[in-house]
Amino acid sequence: MIAFVIFASSIVDLIRQPWHWSISGVAIAAILFLMTWMGRSFGVSTAFRNFCTMAGAGKRHSFFDIDLKDENWRLAFVLGAVLGGFIAVYFLGSPEAVAISESTLTHLKEDFGMAYPQGDGFLPTDFFNFTSPKGIILSIIGGFLVGFGARYGRGCTSGHAITGLSHLQLPSLITVIGFFIGGLLMTWVIMPLIF
Repeated sequence: MIAFVIFASSIVDLIRQPWHWSISGVAIAAILFLMTWMGRSFGVSTAFRNFCTMAGAGKRHSFFDIDLKDENWRLAFVLGAVLGGFIAVYFLGSPEAVAISESTLTHLKEDFGMAYPQGDGFLPTDFFNFTSPKGIILSIIGGFLVGFGARYGRGCTSGHAITGLSHLQLPSLITVIGFFIGGLLMTWVIMPLIF
């Protein structure tokens, strides 16, 4: 029993350490290969449609009238992503702070007035929290735009950029180019106006 506890503790310590980004790339490639082999496409935004179907939207609009038995795997995937995120944050957090470059910290502070205490994660917590009215409004608007855009674009970033590009689909290439243009516009034009 003691040996098992020591082994489990060493596995947890291994998981908690920062890993090289290439590990994620290999894992995503393996998952994509398996899903393609099974005839599935990787992407999460379709789960929005599934949730609407479960809420009864199929009775009002034919777009949501789908057989959820074929979508059980996607719902399990989304549930696993949420549960995995919870476990990672509360039980497997890295002992090291996220390494953000000094130039980024300086840019956020000088150009946007965002204090960014090291060790608080990826976002400046003085703004991106639910005590700031501006943060709440931007989160709601951003969430709506991401959800609407994912459905209007017939897929999310993971669906188009990972599955679509690996399957050499031209619409996904055009969509991914649009993602990058939108990201650049947001970063260099819209974000300075908002903040």
